[in-house]
Amino acid sequence: MTRWTGLFPAVTTKLARDGKVDLKATVDSIDRLVRNGVSGVIVLPMLGENASMTFAEREGIIRGAVNVVAGRVPVLSGLAEVTLDGAQANAKLYEGYGAQGLMVFPSLGYKTDARETAEWYKGVARASALPIMIYNNPIAYGVDVTVDVLRDLVDTPEIVCIKEESGDIRRVTDLQVAFADRFSIFCGVDDLIVESSALGVTGWVSGMANVWPAECVELFNLCARDAYLDARALYRILTPSFHLDTHVKLVQYIKLAEHLVYDAPEWVRPPRLPLVGEEREFVVSTIRKAIEALNTRAKGETSPISLQKNGARRG
Repeated sequence: MTRWTGLFPAVTTKLARDGKVDLKATVDSIDRLVRNGVSGVIVLPMLGENASMTFAEREGIIRGAVNVVAGRVPVLSGLAEVTLDGAQANAKLYEGYGAQGLMVFPSLGYKTDARETAEWYKGVARASALPIMIYNNPIAYGVDVTVDVLRDLVDTPEIVCIKEESGDIRRVTDLQVAFADRFSIFCGVDDLIVESSALGVTGWVSGMANVWPAECVELFNLCARDAYLDARALYRILTPSFHLDTHVKLVQYIKLAEHLVYDAPEWVRPPRLPLVGEEREFVVSTIRKAIEALNTRAKGETSPISLQKNGARRG
């Protein structure tokens, strides 16, 4: 059975100012993530504006990611559909494009109950041989893959992992008590990673890792080594930025952060719009404070941080 561990950034889809996919910028950013030590990448997550992409664009993004990663780490694709027929068809297509796993959303068109939720994931699992990470974000989607729902999925071998984003830190231990190591448990909330690591999560799906991959890898590894004194110090620098990952405008926020740190395009596809006014200034100020703090922290350290390696702006 597939066993995923480590840091898996939920990759943003880079766009040109006219809204077209900038595939080169997207795959370059993925290569940057892998070179900075991430354990896997997830293309076409919610953060990647999955629902706004055409089928042709999705194919290009998945194939481009697989090509640039070239086997160095697993490449997963988000799977976000309204109907089970659509989810099954695209699961098979994404497997053919080279994806090595799927991060599967609940149905986007209907808030399923517990029985329906379990049948949704069983149905997707039947469609391909790809291992599945369940995307559990009841705050955003109104569907909670609870311990009881997962009991109905234990005998579905394709389901190997749950991205836990309920916001209830107690859920991590409840899952471990119920299932031991049957499922990998990934933290899906950037500003809960240290707390989740203390309870033994095996991985982290991160939005802000697009911005600071090396620092997020370091943070995850510090926690894995129980080096919580050092982990807390780094976490306190990054947490104000991590809070941006929990906002309804996380796509705009994280893309702007990427633009500030390594000059990636910040453009989004309507109905999303680029940030303006006080909201933009808040994000800019938050990121610049983190840049300054990270640069201060780096003084006296022997290894450069990713801001320096990637020629980042310093505010």
